[in-house]
Amino acid sequence: MDADAQTYIDAIDPEHRPLFDRVHRLILGEYPEADVVLAYGMPTYSVGGRRLHVGVWRHGISLYGWDRAAGADLLSRHPDLLSGKGTLRLRSREKADVTDEELSALVRASLGPARGAG
Repeated sequence: MDADAQTYIDAIDPEHRPLFDRVHRLILGEYPEADVVLAYGMPTYSVGGRRLHVGVWRHGISLYGWDRAAGADLLSRHPDLLSGKGTLRLRSREKADVTDEELSALVRASLGPARGAG
């Protein structure tokens, strides 16, 4: 992880840190080799040229660069997550509404096949 991304993460408001840590853990659980850098002012997870951006805002976190097909599946169950054309919003207060399995599927689809898959 680059120093700028770590500085961003260290400064996350305690209200939103558990949700960020959950998503961070899920991403690195699927892709321990992911590069974590600061891009567009937010932590960005990069695997083989594919990127997933995770920004922390007043509501919780937003995901950018996610796979639209996987997003469609997730959004069919949680349509309130869509905020704008390419933004998925997870609110810290409602974090239990989306399961780890749903988030992991979105991560896998967005960053490519997991190690050992194929």
